[in-house]
Amino acid sequence: MATSAATSERLITLDLVRGIAVMGIFSVNVVGMAMIQSAYFTPSLYGFDGLGDKLTYAANFLLIDGKMRSLFSIIFGASTLLVIDRAGAAGRSPATTHFARMAALLLFGLAHFYLLWWGDILAQYALIGMVAFMFRKLRTRALLTWGVALLLLHSVPSAVFSTTELRAQETQRSGEVSKPQSLSPQLLAEDAAAHETIAAHTLHSLSEYPSRPFTLALALLVETLGLMLLGMAAYRSRFLAGEWDDRSYRQVAIWGIGSGLLVAAVSLYLVVQSGFAPAYFNAARNGWTVPLRAPMALGYAALTIMLFRRPSALRDRFAAVGRAAFTNYLGCTLIGVAVFFGFAGDLYGDVSRGQAWLLVPPVWALMLLWSKPWLDRFNYGPFEWAWRSLARGQLQPMRRSS
Repeated sequence: MATSAATSERLITLDLVRGIAVMGIFSVNVVGMAMIQSAYFTPSLYGFDGLGDKLTYAANFLLIDGKMRSLFSIIFGASTLLVIDRAGAAGRSPATTHFARMAALLLFGLAHFYLLWWGDILAQYALIGMVAFMFRKLRTRALLTWGVALLLLHSVPSAVFSTTELRAQETQRSGEVSKPQSLSPQLLAEDAAAHETIAAHTLHSLSEYPSRPFTLALALLVETLGLMLLGMAAYRSRFLAGEWDDRSYRQVAIWGIGSGLLVAAVSLYLVVQSGFAPAYFNAARNGWTVPLRAPMALGYAALTIMLFRRPSALRDRFAAVGRAAFTNYLGCTLIGVAVFFGFAGDLYGDVSRGQAWLLVPPVWALMLLWSKPWLDRFNYGPFEWAWRSLARGQLQPMRRSS
């Protein structure tokens, strides 16, 4: 989500990868906007009866869930270091520039969470991004070492704990894990009422999760900081600048995506074999696949860079989505709220997982259609302009000069 305006000053590879990531994120976020929050984490609880629901879950689990957020975090770290470096080169204070950007991003994130949707990640990025500033002067190898160490510190205990918890449940139930429990009509009605209006959502968030953006940042600190540092290392090594040879990118893509898909496929098989038991959902999503999220994300980045080596109209479209990633991310929430919440489309809780996902392709198409024509005329996406203006304390020039 870097905010530099001029295309000549940008790394188009960063924009491309960021564009792919923000599009992928909506593929899973749409479920969290369409139905009760617990169904996002345990699909079998609600909206999971049809074959389309299960296929949607399987595709997202194999290709998107956790991987695109990891990719977005990697790119955020790279973009953050890029802005810090350029601030210093331009004679501005790197610290002032960075912390002003993070403070402004935090305000957007808090507004996003309390006014619109519980799944905000901007507040966490802002808070953890402030910590990442301490690592800005490290060399590539040190950044890589810190990033990998933090990711291992998070992923290995997660995998071990999830497996141990699953085995404990099997032992308690004589070799069987608990089956999905249906949600009570009263709980579903109360949840739907909390999404009737923006005011209702805000009151619900303030009463039920008043400090969640801050506690979640603490819970996600180790993993997200590790991903950001990995992104900084990828930027410093010129991996994200597209300057490696195709053979190197091919190896990263094959090993990263291949290993991630293999572990995800085995995990998905175990989930299906369990009859979609909640304990297996948890072990698969929060345990077994976690160590391979970062390698798979880097594999996606390598594949994207290889596929878009040559200039093309399609490359320009995806890069524009990435240049306006902040607007596209928040725009997805605005669309989701309009479609599902009670004051507009009023489909909240009335669609299954697969039906909710049908909104994704039109929104992807909209991202690709609007981003480039807008950026041909203006320096920033609407929310990028607001973010930059707030961070710099003055309105930035919006329209591009002829």
